[in-house]
Amino acid sequence: MAGTPESAARFMAGLLDRARARKKTIIFPEGSDPRVLDAAARLARDGVVKPVLLGAKPADAPPGVTFVDPAHAPALEKYAALYYERRRAKGVTQIEAVEIARRPLYFAALMVHAGDADGSVGGAANTTAETVRAALHCIGTDPRVRLVSSVFLMALQDLAQGHNGLMAFADCAVVVDPNPVELAEIAIATAQTARVLLGTEPIVALLSFSTKGSGKHPQVDAVVEALKIVRARAPEIIIDGELQADAAVSALVGKSKAPGSSVAGRANTLVFPNLAAANIAYKLLERLGGAAAIGPFLQGLAKPANDLSRGCSADDIYRVAVVTALQSEPV
Repeated sequence: MAGTPESAARFMAGLLDRARARKKTIIFPEGSDPRVLDAAARLARDGVVKPVLLGAKPADAPPGVTFVDPAHAPALEKYAALYYERRRAKGVTQIEAVEIARRPLYFAALMVHAGDADGSVGGAANTTAETVRAALHCIGTDPRVRLVSSVFLMALQDLAQGHNGLMAFADCAVVVDPNPVELAEIAIATAQTARVLLGTEPIVALLSFSTKGSGKHPQVDAVVEALKIVRARAPEIIIDGELQADAAVSALVGKSKAPGSSVAGRANTLVFPNLAAANIAYKLLERLGGAAAIGPFLQGLAKPANDLSRGCSADDIYRVAVVTALQSEPV
């Protein structure tokens, strides 16, 4: 495989500069994990974010890192009250709210919900289901989309593709088989992510095995319906579909298969019809095409929260924290 694409190095350097200028506060619920401690120490030392770790402060605590013990935090009562208000309709009692607010994943998400942190990064020692559940219960979804999905940022070897060799791929990790409404919500959320993280106007292709009616199938109809929904809900987004992958990214093919399309041949944001297609595509591009996959990152939450792999490294945590800080920026 070819080396790390130049687009990836440029992109991460740019993100670091942007995050360093903003100094966002990022909360880490798994504060005793050595990888988290390592990443937090580097983030503080580099002046990228203000890291807050949940758990007891160690004797050799790194400088610039704040430690909070949820069980004895002065804000616990406030966070418990917030959780109770959010979940009492689901049968949660005030006593249960206090107990739940003490849990690090929930305490971290409640800090974000309350505005005491700009984003949270968890999952180094908890499952994706646990991490996402805490974010959903405490932060909730963005009212514009009402669906949590995921996005990978793909750094390509060819800098002429996408935006300086960068593209957004969704949804590769969360929503298995989206219906037309969910597909539209994924497209809207991914456009927002591309705008914030790639720093460019998203040009969104809704992908299919058909281009503009070349194939007939209910799966094609679902993509066409999703396009109608996006155009009704978010008419400012440059989007088109259904498009085959080659028509979306090749100017020559796009001109032939979808003449007059505002997206064909120039897409920088690809929305796949289901998780299988998206997951297969990004892994093939990574392994056979020499691309670097950055992510996945959660999108569609009211405020930023991201899930790590339990096999993550300190470098992974560092990078996810940087992206989380930038996701808190208004669009």
